Amino acid sequence: MNVEPLWRNRGRATVYYRKQPRPEGRNFMMKREHETFMQAALVEARAALATGEFPVGVVLVHAGEIVGQGRRANSQAETRNELDHAEICALRQLAQTRPELNPAALTVYSTLEPCLMCYTTLLLSGVRRIVWAYEDVMGGGTNLDLSRLNPLYREMRVELVPKVLRADSLALFQRFFQNSDYWQDSLLSRYTLSQDPGGTP
Repeated sequence: MNVEPLWRNRGRATVYYRKQPRPEGRNFMMKREHETFMQAALVEARAALATGEFPVGVVLVHAGEIVGQGRRANSQAETRNELDHAEICALRQLAQTRPELNPAALTVYSTLEPCLMCYTTLLLSGVRRIVWAYEDVMGGGTNLDLSRLNPLYREMRVELVPKVLRADSLALFQRFFQNSDYWQDSLLSRYTLSQDPGGTP
């Protein structure tokens, strides 16, 4: 098997980090599937950026079908809040339209690594597989050490897949930080603007 799970066993909590697979057989198909659904998340992110919002887009996938989507809202100064993150908006939509679905069977695709609020909300909602494009070096929450928390979290098994179509997402965030005052001059803004658009971190 060419996809090698990189995992940390944090007490009872086990978090798997998957490398991007080499282009062979089933593993290549998995990579293509991740990229296909990340493209859908990028559509949501571009729509957010087009209205001046922070370009985070999310899709929720169940059995190969997109069953929910969301994009960042209210990041502009006039209505700014830190509740309407893309992941939260997508979960709200799913609860309204497909409440019968088992969250453990979902895969979440996000153009940005989930923050601590969104990561823990996804976990508490039952989601156990999260794929993202661009790393949030300032506020990303996926390095949370679940084994140091109470039993509800310690017993979770989570699969994390980073850097799927990273360059596409990076380009959106670079455009955003060149023109917006949201998180301007923050660690994330400085890091993003310093990145080579065609390179890797």
